[in-house]
Order: sequence, then structure tokens, then C-alpha cells
Amino acid sequence: MPYHFKKIFFLYFILVTIQSCTVTKKAPSALTYENSSCYHQSDYAYTADNLPRPIHTLHLDTALTSNYSATSLNIANALGLLDDLNKYALLSDEFKMNPSTDLKIEILEIIQSVNHTINTSSLEISSVTSELDCEEERASQISGFLKGKSDTREKKLVIGSIVTGAAGSVAAELLSGNASTYVAIGTSLAEASLGLLMLFNNPKTFFYHFRNTPAEIWYGPVVSKTLPPSIWYYLNYKNPAGSERTLREQLIHNWTAFGQIDTVEKDDRNIPIYFGTGGKYSAEQLQNRADMYDQIEAYISLMKQELSRLSNEFGSNVKRNNTPALKRG
Repeated sequence: MPYHFKKIFFLYFILVTIQSCTVTKKAPSALTYENSSCYHQSDYAYTADNLPRPIHTLHLDTALTSNYSATSLNIANALGLLDDLNKYALLSDEFKMNPSTDLKIEILEIIQSVNHTINTSSLEISSVTSELDCEEERASQISGFLKGKSDTREKKLVIGSIVTGAAGSVAAELLSGNASTYVAIGTSLAEASLGLLMLFNNPKTFFYHFRNTPAEIWYGPVVSKTLPPSIWYYLNYKNPAGSERTLREQLIHNWTAFGQIDTVEKDDRNIPIYFGTGGKYSAEQLQNRADMYDQIEAYISLMKQELSRLSNEFGSNVKRNNTPALKRG
């Protein structure tokens, strides 16, 4: 084979390899999600004065402490029901000693008010968790999109590496002397380049979140813009006599213990992305964010268990007192 033909063949081989690398370096189109359809309401606007006082700072009547568990009393405090529960107990005792139509009506109104508040609070929790679930799915869906692009690109790089290696081997067999050496070196460099492209195959896309519940969990402001007062109180309540973390602190502990957030490095580059208004996310970061929302949703959903317990304990008290509200006529 003439030497100049060998040079042309080798140059052509290098150009094809470079062109292949250029194609595989193309990143997926950036998608901007500035407006989420997961929420349609404005931020909550309340002050610290609107939050319930910690229950351990309140003086509770024995009519409450003897008829309700500590868990039920705390959730009742979160919903602002302690006064109604206490009033119901007092009126029930009064009715036993001095029955009257007015007392019957007043007791009935309290029972209806308590049940209405519990039901309304349950709907509010469902509303909040549905938003969190929607945001979780939004992040997870885009993560899947990026992962699909990454997998497709990786397959192309693997095929390119196989083809490059095979072509290089054939060319080296056909050529001799320095040309064969050059082809071998070029093939090795091309395969190394494709290997690096696979290593750094991590496409990103823009993802924004102007309502950011994980940020509020992380920073712990006095009031929340994304969660109502009852839920924010519930997540942050801690009895100073106990050693357990608040639910908000447990979430943070889980994020750091399982490596979702790295607190060893105080300047963890993920913190401004997760807990700001957004930016360029990788598939892994988006899935991590989706997991955070799933965990927050699970902890808030626990509130429904305590609502159910409060409802059952209140119903048991009404039944035990045989109050007129349960009778017909």
C-alpha cells in the first residue's frame, strides 16, 4: 500500500473517530419548568402568633388529661380544639346534674364543631400531601427522562467503542511499520476518549421550584409559606422533657444519615440547588429531590393517624357520657 494512501486512510480514520465523539457529546435539550401545576394557591401568610402554643406550656384541666392521651391532646392543640374539648366535658357534667334544652343544644353544637374541625383538618392534610406527591412525581418524571437520554447515549458510546476497536485492529493488520503503530495509538486514544465520555455521561436540565417545602424543613423558619400552621406546629413540636427529635429534625437526620445531603462538607454544592429556587439538575439529583418529597409526605400523613385517634377518643367520651346529642328526639 503506497505511503500517501496509508496517510489518507489514517487521517480519514481519525476524522471519523473525532466526528463520532462530537456526536456523542451532544447534551439533551434543556427543559425549563418554571411554572408547576402542582399548586394553585398563594403562600400561607401567618405569623408566629398564629401558631399554637406548645402544649407542655399550657395548664390542662384533669377533665382532659384523664380522658385523652397525650398524643390526642397535642393534635387537638394543633387544631385549636382544646377549648372545645374542655367545654364539652364541663357541659356534660353540668347536664347530668341539671338537664335542659339549652344545654342539649350547646353540647350538640360543640360535638358538631369538633367533628367538623377534625374532618376539615383531614382534608387540609390531604390537600398538602397531594401537592407534595405531585412535586415528587414531577421531579421523578424528569429524572426518568434524563436517565433515558443517558442510557441511550451510553449505548451509542459502547457501540462506538466496539466499532472503533474492531476498525483499528483491521487497519493495523492491513498496514505495516509506522503506519500500523500510528493506527494502534489512534485507536487507543479514540477508545479512551469514548470511555471518558461514558464516565462523564451525566446530562442535566433546568428545573425550578419557587415553592420549596424541603428548604423549609432544612432551614426551619419560624413560620412556613407552604404548610399551614397546624402542620407546621405538628412537625416542629418537641417536649423538652423528652429526648426524641421533632419530626422535622428526624427528616433532616435521615437526609444526612443516608447521604442525601452531605453535612461533612458545609459547602455541599447540592444545598443551593435543592433549597434554593432551582437550577441545573442531574437525573440523580432530581430523584433525590423526589425522595425528599416522598419522605416529607409520609411524615405529614402520620398526622391523620393522630386525628383518627383523637376522633375515636372523643367519640368514646360522647358515648360514655350518654350525652343527649346521640339520642333521637
